[in-house]
Amino acid sequence: MYAGAAIAVDLFGHATPAGVAWLRCLGAAVVLLAWRRPGRAAWRGRGLVLAIVFGVVTAGMNVLFYEAIARLPLGTVVAMEFAGPVLVAAFGTRSVRDVLAVVLVACGVVAIADVQLSGSVPGVLFALGAAAAWAGYIVLGKRVASTSSSGLDSLAIGFTAATVVLSPLAFGTGEVWSSPRMLLLGVGVGVLSTVVPYALDQVVLRRVGQARFAVLLALLPVTAGVMGFVLLGQVPSVPEAVGTLAVVAGVALRSRDESAGPASEPPG
Repeated sequence: MYAGAAIAVDLFGHATPAGVAWLRCLGAAVVLLAWRRPGRAAWRGRGLVLAIVFGVVTAGMNVLFYEAIARLPLGTVVAMEFAGPVLVAAFGTRSVRDVLAVVLVACGVVAIADVQLSGSVPGVLFALGAAAAWAGYIVLGKRVASTSSSGLDSLAIGFTAATVVLSPLAFGTGEVWSSPRMLLLGVGVGVLSTVVPYALDQVVLRRVGQARFAVLLALLPVTAGVMGFVLLGQVPSVPEAVGTLAVVAGVALRSRDESAGPASEPPG
């Protein structure tokens, strides 16, 4: 996922961040449609509505995420995004451990944001917006995985719909279409950052609840930080590193209660 994000950062010099996010959505839709070829039943009824909403919310999350990483380090943005998954994991519970987990995440996000606010207020706002959208992705993704006959078919339909809904963002991709190499990279971002990880998410979400899923997501800020350092040369400051660790600790602490029990259902 974050190898794809590193490639996307390189494309920002040739297209807007939102334009690159649209290319990612387009590439994912083309690959998923060619792979899955959803049948007629997948294109009607409540399943179709759920797939469209899921696709648009997920694509919107990607747009906000790219706007954020255009202004802030990759690892920093991913850590701030984690406010969304942890709030989902803590929803509807009142234990002391849950409260401590939320406090840890809040402190982590504040530590990171305090470093970045002086440099990029829009970057922080985009990252927090992506966090809210990520919460929506988890809740809707669980519903897609639980209620659809094929979550992967829903992914294909959802990203196709999102490509159409967000088509005005294509105006920010002008220079990419004149270079086969950049166009191939744009499709590659869709495969690396969307097709592979989101397809795997559907497999995992069919088997585990949201809390256990959050434990696995706790690996992402660390992965993003490593990728940002190795591929983009982004070295986190001490407050950013401490904030990232606090976010990861909060996710792990909140999810520990249910990790040995049966899968939980999504809220609502």
